[in-house]
Amino acid sequence: MSGKGFFICLEGLDGCGKTTQAKLLVKNLRKKYNAVYTAEPSRGKIGTFIKKYCLHGKKRVSSVVEALLFAADRFEHVENTIRPALKMGKIVVSDRYVYSSLAYQGATGLSLEWIKRINEHAIRPDLAIFIDVEPRTVVKRLKRKKSVMEDLETQCKVRQVYMKFVENEELVIVDGNKSVKEVADEILEVVLGFLEKIH
Repeated sequence: MSGKGFFICLEGLDGCGKTTQAKLLVKNLRKKYNAVYTAEPSRGKIGTFIKKYCLHGKKRVSSVVEALLFAADRFEHVENTIRPALKMGKIVVSDRYVYSSLAYQGATGLSLEWIKRINEHAIRPDLAIFIDVEPRTVVKRLKRKKSVMEDLETQCKVRQVYMKFVENEELVIVDGNKSVKEVADEILEVVLGFLEKIH
């Protein structure tokens, strides 16, 4: 475990329902544990810049600059939010974390080793869950949201990178094509199983 607390991150393609599931997980865990929700990009200055200039609109920074911005935001997120909460013994649930950088910037052709290197400061999660949803399904959802990541080819490449981490058992896969409640129940079951092992 990371200090006295427990660090969980939820990953997946844009539009897979991650935010909903992360918030539901925190709500369910709070019945028994001290759990907090956080997300990337963070609410800090760098995270706010990323939301404004990297995630929306047509004009985008280069993938190298984007990867560095996300790494810088993650450094602040870890130091200002995640590490202090873990030291207080809380369960931290992050809506996206380092695997998002690996998947999204990796899908643009950047070296996964380089992305890992610039994120060396990032605390390793105790549990990382990948909510797997068909790329075609998320593309339909993203078109309604006008996301810059809405094309099918991009989503398929991103999923391929995520699946590498599922295969080497860094990510636990959950079927996100089911109902919101079914997905939430499965995630909670996985998390409680891990918590029981360490307590």
